[in-house]
Amino acid sequence: MEYREIVAVTGLGGLYQLVTTKSDGAIVRNVADKSTKFISARQHNVTPLESIEVYTTGENVRLHEVFQKMQEHEATIPLVDPKVVNNDGIKAYFKSIFPEFDEDRVYVSDMKKMLKWYELLKGNDLLHFEVVTEGGEEEFAEAEVVDSETNAPAAEANEEADSAKAE
Repeated sequence: MEYREIVAVTGLGGLYQLVTTKSDGAIVRNVADKSTKFISARQHNVTPLESIEVYTTGENVRLHEVFQKMQEHEATIPLVDPKVVNNDGIKAYFKSIFPEFDEDRVYVSDMKKMLKWYELLKGNDLLHFEVVTEGGEEEFAEAEVVDSETNAPAAEANEEADSAKAE
């Protein structure tokens, strides 16, 4: 399962992996409990997380950029317990990690949802983001792993080893 396969479904809480689409809906797998279900296109909309943007005072930013900021400030993430939640604390947290948030258009309910999604993605090791560059190439937004023997990126070292095996 990869970040680009994760979707939000209207009317259903949590996050889902898009397994397949059909003409009248889709089959999705719940990221939390791994249950699979059919969702009707008449009742639900499916939105890939990688297409969600967050309002800012300047250019809107992709949701993965917010998640990356949350990763950088991991120690300061507030707990999202509905009984203990402090809306002002959540607003202050998001303002501290992303000062450009548009406070008029990003509601506290959206911020709570982003916090819950972040925890769910983190718990399932799905915080690996691919970014499409201007040239159309995909790059991982996390730090690249380097092969200690060749000082080349690990992916390239693996490709070279695979091509040597093929010869």
